[in-house]
Amino acid sequence: MRALSREDATVALAVRRELPQIALAVDAIAKSLRGGGTLFYIGAGTSGRLAVLDAAECPPTFGTPPGMVRAIIAGGERALRHAVEGAEDSAADGARDLRRAGVSRGDVVVGIAASGATAYVLGALACARRRGAVTVGVTSNSRSPVARKARISISPDTGPEVIAGSTRMKAGTAQKMVLNMLSTAAMVRLGRVYENWMVHVALTNQKLRRRGARILEEAAGVSLSTAEHALRQAGHNLPSALVMLKTGVSARDARQRLAAAGGSVRQALEAAKKHQTNLRGR
Repeated sequence: MRALSREDATVALAVRRELPQIALAVDAIAKSLRGGGTLFYIGAGTSGRLAVLDAAECPPTFGTPPGMVRAIIAGGERALRHAVEGAEDSAADGARDLRRAGVSRGDVVVGIAASGATAYVLGALACARRRGAVTVGVTSNSRSPVARKARISISPDTGPEVIAGSTRMKAGTAQKMVLNMLSTAAMVRLGRVYENWMVHVALTNQKLRRRGARILEEAAGVSLSTAEHALRQAGHNLPSALVMLKTGVSARDARQRLAAAGGSVRQALEAAKKHQTNLRGR
C-alpha cells in the first residue's frame, strides 16, 4: 500500500507541470462549444473508458445537451465492460468512427493514449486534422506520435508503473485528472457554473432535488423553504430560480434573461443589475 500510494502521489505534480497546455486546450474547447461545436474524446481500453465516463457526467453535472461532449471508444459499447484488445490496432477504424460521428471544422478532438502510439487514436487525429477540427493529445509520452501530431499536446510524465506497463494506474489517474480539468474549466467558461455551485445540475431524482434546494439556499442566501418555493415556481429549473431570487423578477423573465445570456447565470444577473441601474437613473 505504501508503494502504491507513494507512486500515486507523484501524479498530481506531473499534471501540474502541464497546466499551460491544459489551459490552451480549455481555450480551444470553450471557443468551440460557444460556437456550437462538439468536444470529442476518443481512446481505446482504459483511455476510452475514462473518456466515456467524463462525457457521460457532463449532462447531469452541467446541464449540457447530450451531444455537446461525446466519447468514442475503440471496440464500441462492448469495450466498456470487456477488453477488446485488437480494436486499438486499426488507424482506419479510428478515422471511420470519428467520421461517422460527424466531426467537422469548429469541433475539438481529444485523442487519449498513455503510450501515445495507439493506431486507433492516431487515425482519429489524422481524420480530425483533415476536417479542420482542433486536435488535442493526452499522453504520458511527450515524444510519442500522438504528442507530435496533435496541435496541443498534454503529456504528464508519470514515469514507470508499479506494475510495469499497467497504464490503468498512474497514467490512467493522470488522464482522469486532465479530462476533469478540460470539461470542468470549459463549462465554467461557458457559465454552466456559478461561483462554485453546480447551478445547472439536472434535478432528476429526490437526492438531486434536495441538493438543488441546498445550492439555491446558499447561492441566494435565503432560507431552505424560500429556496424550495422558488424552485417550484421555476418549474424545478435551478438557474431560473436563482435569477428570480437574486433579482426579484418572475419565472418567465428569469428564463428570458438566461436565454439571452446563453444560459450563464452570472451574465444574466449582470444584465439585470445594469437594467435596474438604468431604470433608477431615469
